[in-house]
Amino acid sequence: MIPTHAQVVVIGGGIVGCSTAYHLARDHGAEVVLLEQGKLTSGSTWHAAGLVGQLRSSAGVTRLLKHSVELYKRLDEETGLATGWKMTGCLRLATNPDRWTEYRRLATTARSFGMEMELIPPREVKEMWPLLEVDDLVGASWLPTDGQANPADIAASLAKGARMAGAKIVEGIRVTGFDMDEGRIHTVQTTLGPIHCEKVVNCAGMWARDVGAMAGAVVPLQPVRHQYIVTEAIPDLAPNAPTLRDPDRRTYFKEEVGGLVMGGYEPDPQPLGTGEVPFQEFHLYDDDWDHFAPHMEQAIERIPALAETGVKRMINGAESFTPDGNFILGRPPHLKNFYVGAGFNAFGIASGGGAGWALASWVMEDEAPMDLWPVDIRRFGSIHADRDWVLQRTCEAYGKHYTIAWPHEEYESGRPRLTSPLYQRLLGAGAVMGSKLGWERANWFADEPGAEDEPSMNRPAWADAVAREHRHTRTHASVFDQTSFAKFELSGPGAAEALDALCAGDVLKAPGRLTYTQLLNSRGGIEADLTVARLGPEHFYIVTGTGFRTHDGAWIDDHLPSGLRLRDVTEEWGVLALMGPRARDILRAVTEANVENDAFPFAHWREVAIAGQPVRALRITYVGELGWELHVPLHGLAAVYDALMEADPDLRPAGYRAIESLRLEKGYRAWSSDITPNDTPLEAGLGWATKLRTPRHFLGREALERQARGPLTKRLLGFRLADLDAVLLGRETILRDGEPAGYLTSGGFGPTVGAPIGYGYVRDPGGLTDEALLGSSYAVVVAGETVPARPSLRPFHDPENAATRI
Repeated sequence: MIPTHAQVVVIGGGIVGCSTAYHLARDHGAEVVLLEQGKLTSGSTWHAAGLVGQLRSSAGVTRLLKHSVELYKRLDEETGLATGWKMTGCLRLATNPDRWTEYRRLATTARSFGMEMELIPPREVKEMWPLLEVDDLVGASWLPTDGQANPADIAASLAKGARMAGAKIVEGIRVTGFDMDEGRIHTVQTTLGPIHCEKVVNCAGMWARDVGAMAGAVVPLQPVRHQYIVTEAIPDLAPNAPTLRDPDRRTYFKEEVGGLVMGGYEPDPQPLGTGEVPFQEFHLYDDDWDHFAPHMEQAIERIPALAETGVKRMINGAESFTPDGNFILGRPPHLKNFYVGAGFNAFGIASGGGAGWALASWVMEDEAPMDLWPVDIRRFGSIHADRDWVLQRTCEAYGKHYTIAWPHEEYESGRPRLTSPLYQRLLGAGAVMGSKLGWERANWFADEPGAEDEPSMNRPAWADAVAREHRHTRTHASVFDQTSFAKFELSGPGAAEALDALCAGDVLKAPGRLTYTQLLNSRGGIEADLTVARLGPEHFYIVTGTGFRTHDGAWIDDHLPSGLRLRDVTEEWGVLALMGPRARDILRAVTEANVENDAFPFAHWREVAIAGQPVRALRITYVGELGWELHVPLHGLAAVYDALMEADPDLRPAGYRAIESLRLEKGYRAWSSDITPNDTPLEAGLGWATKLRTPRHFLGREALERQARGPLTKRLLGFRLADLDAVLLGRETILRDGEPAGYLTSGGFGPTVGAPIGYGYVRDPGGLTDEALLGSSYAVVVAGETVPARPSLRPFHDPENAATRI
């Protein structure tokens, strides 16, 4: 007999499902039933290679992987089942200067995230791994706390721990559907009967895509065949040999029973189809030595002893990968009690312990326990419902698994997908396009059409072009096509009261006003950062970033009372940002509306007519200059653009990389880097944007009030570097009086300021005064080099806001 009721049903008995069930039952006392269609681990967990690395580019994801290691260290003592965990450390080899620069930056990131990564010369690599050929090495990185484990044993130990905490596990049962009411699942239908439940967690591995579809959720993952071999014993191979990654040869190695596990990530992967994935327990595909041969050749060149070593077996099994190489956690939009943990891109073993912990907390609290934006399922959009597109992009991401992570690199597959009406005009003007959530957007403008980005670990080739766009915006005016902005309209009786309860800022200003505001979680962390225009007493226009469309729309929708309508109008409106000291002159030439400062002040909006089109003109800026966002019905965007360009022959189009340098100089925060769910407005210097001075309630207010009563433990500071050649990308370590005190959340070069600029949170456990905080000696560690830096709590450009309000 299966249980007929559960508080939480977890679907999938791989390592992530077992970890989630374990943490739900052990940490939260939840009544859990885990359903597995075959035997536990019979999907992809059983054939995983079992390498456990921890460092990622995101602090939150790195924290999850560190949690995995801490869990695996102690789990056998708790459950009595060994996990096969060995902390062997990991070597990553570098064979060229660009890879070495990448490692120098990663070593700084590791330090920023509280980990130690050492960079060692080839001589030391040879001492640690005597069987390696090291003549082509520049060096290697060494992370001593990485290791390896037995995937099936970890999952079995987690499953036992879950049972010990009261969870029930049912094998040989398949989910066939869900009974739902207004986005909420109340019954899970299975081959052995129905189970009534309060919440459902989809940890079904490569089948998570199909399970999600049963509930109407898009889970954009793609199963891909991944091969590795297990060799016979190799003489003189140490049982504690570090795991080894040789990314320039696209291969990895770990010791196993005296031999090696060796696999790799080829540029031409072998995906499964886009249809429903049939289930076959403990299934492997036929050996494909032709496809694997390049890996074998590269591996023998690195470890010559392999040429004389036999192969016990080849493992050719499918694993689930995603379009951006990050896994998937969280609750999809429009579903009230359905969560996902899937798409682990061959590091499910490394992630499983921490991902299960985070997902369990998310399920029970309906709120992520920390900033997990890089893996949040709401980072995806409508394009991810197209399985053919997902297949293309996922294959590209798989092929980049071991390539150098070039700064500012763009994906190329599946493009162009979404374009504004100005797409061809901008290409003709020399636009070099990037892509965000499917939208083609101009990154920068070359002198001639057809230019492309050139990858670089140092100062990029396009820096001069971006600097010209930047300076032209500061001294004259530029127009930015920002049609890809996500746009929503909220209306209905009670809309004003509901939105005011959600926004930290004051959105109850009179119609015609704009509000820059944050949306907060229960901890006071910033979940969204957006602009709200009040169109009428109960009618609002909400604008947010391109990539945050799904996330922000879902967050607002989740917190609205019934009867209100939030409508996504992104494709109905184009956006032209006209910015610069000549912006008013240009706007005056194309409209009869009064755009003088007394009639049209900053932070107001008006409907004006341009080229016969009704335009919502929002006087606001993200570049720190006089300007307007002109929101135009999409069909009229080209006419308005042409009118602007004809009004001033010196008006030029500019791109998103200029926007980034302009906003850095002005100190404007960027959500997902400078401000995240881990950061409050008070810590970020945005307390002025909240309505704490009023008695009105808003989500997160209690947390902010508690924080306001005591000293802040961290503060966001700006830093101007003394070394003009330093290239800042974010995650560089901040030193205060010679000691690590935080890391940069974002960075770049400010052409007007004439120096590299970065922002980052500095730990301040003592609640220092502004004077004491700024009076310390600061430096920033850039690719291993310590660079003196000058701190500031004020913008580096126009700190008095004179330019924006004239």
